[in-house]
Amino acid sequence: MKIAIAQQNYHIGNFELNRNKIITAIEEARQQNVDLVVFSELSVCGYPPRDFLEFSDFIDKCYESVELISQHTFGIGVIIGAPQRNPKIEGKDLYNSALLLFDGKIIATAHKSLLPTYDIFDEYRYFEPANTWSVIDFKGERIALTICEDIWNLTENPLYSTSPMELLVQQHPTMLINVTASPFDYDHDDDRKEIILENIKRYHLPVIYCNTVGAQTELIFDGGSLVFNNTGSLHKELKYFKEDFYVFDSKDLLTDNQPIANYRFVDTRVAKARNREKLVEYLTSEKNIDQIYQALILGIQDYFKKMGFKKAILGASGGIDSAVVQALAVMALGKENVHVLLMPSEFSTSHSITDAEQLSGTLGNSFDLIPIKNIYQTYLTSLNPVFMDLTFSIAEENIQSRIRGNLLMALANKFGYILLNTSNKSELAVGYGTLYGDMAGGLSILGDLYKLQIYALARFINKSEEIIPVNILSKAPSAELRPDQKDADTLPDYSVLDQVLYEYIEMRKGSKEIIEQGFDSELITRILKLVNTAEYKRNQFCPIIRVSRKAFGVGRRVPIVGQYLY
Repeated sequence: MKIAIAQQNYHIGNFELNRNKIITAIEEARQQNVDLVVFSELSVCGYPPRDFLEFSDFIDKCYESVELISQHTFGIGVIIGAPQRNPKIEGKDLYNSALLLFDGKIIATAHKSLLPTYDIFDEYRYFEPANTWSVIDFKGERIALTICEDIWNLTENPLYSTSPMELLVQQHPTMLINVTASPFDYDHDDDRKEIILENIKRYHLPVIYCNTVGAQTELIFDGGSLVFNNTGSLHKELKYFKEDFYVFDSKDLLTDNQPIANYRFVDTRVAKARNREKLVEYLTSEKNIDQIYQALILGIQDYFKKMGFKKAILGASGGIDSAVVQALAVMALGKENVHVLLMPSEFSTSHSITDAEQLSGTLGNSFDLIPIKNIYQTYLTSLNPVFMDLTFSIAEENIQSRIRGNLLMALANKFGYILLNTSNKSELAVGYGTLYGDMAGGLSILGDLYKLQIYALARFINKSEEIIPVNILSKAPSAELRPDQKDADTLPDYSVLDQVLYEYIEMRKGSKEIIEQGFDSELITRILKLVNTAEYKRNQFCPIIRVSRKAFGVGRRVPIVGQYLY
């Protein structure tokens, strides 16, 4: 049987766009005499639709799209993803389903069995799990059709009591097709391959794995769809971070060689992070940074395209964070669509201004310079009777940051810009930022990258030529809100801080476990207290492009008023 994988970028709720993409791919497959074309999970409506699923009109439009798509399936099989209503009164009202269309109608349906409800996923909020499982006969093949999580319950600590493939394999399938919307993080591609190999080891079947691609606000879907033969050899890996289309013959996925043996699934993310000495190297490895770069570019492009925005603005301080955001924005949107505002204060160093001007000159984007000294002095004059000559403190520092936030938002409102936030994960973790000041923005570009990763990303951007001035990479980071200020005056060195934060946030280790790795106990107590007491700030922060296994935002839910681990 000739099969096509259509790896596509959908827009949540944009039924006409999604439908047209699917129909176009069907016609392309038809021209190549394809028997079956496979699309990804919830391809009809886009993933994740979240509370749109609670609107009956939204579900009606899904059904309408399925019907319109089915009119293009005469003589060709099409697997698409769409929500389906549950006819039973008991249970949730919807299924997350994969539909096989052929000759103008639905000839088979597979409902998702394992509904992830952790991290960024909340599927049990909306969907009823499958309670029947059937192999699908189509053109001489017996297809075990599964959806995303359905093939992931094979780890040493399974999340679910049921494994759909254990039931489907009893019906003697000849291939496994998995349609998925698997979000990106910077080593998830390794885990996908490992779980597919574990399925092949157990069931001795070729695997066709069709993933979606594109950004949905904070979530990045990186594509990388896969085709493996029945012995675990990789037949094809589709493009990452781009749409792709691939045709092959199912007979090429069968071999008489013995299936892979002596293979045991290991969560590579955990294994890689266990060695403290290797952790910094791992976080800043070129492979990871390359993937992060592509993910951020796609995240910026899709956010603006899908929201109907065109132009971005950001504040340029002459520091590493704003420099990296500025470079990424220009690369993603074009220099003509990026405007930068330089807002030096009396505490800004001269090289901060010249470095920022040099960067804009290299990138070719427009910029304005608005010194804030006079505005700041007006604030102090107005507040002096109330402040009663108290010593300079964080209050005066934050006023400067909020002035800058107001100026940026004024230009954004006046000219229709979207403000890109430049805060990093290290700062957000410990609360080193000002609400309504440098924490303002419509989209956070670096909020899931630790400071060490941002330096590595800057070096990656400079790989072929000097784009970000070398002085920005070499000078000590500073907020420049008081004389001779340095981040190191307030925070532990980033080479230590970032390791501790990774162990706590990504690996969810408690203080005792982290201290046992050789960290100073007082330092750990201090850092974890900073993280936990800053939750109220992060709760008011803008969406963050997710690139790690545990990002701040929808995937990390901790109480604001909780007292734990400090």
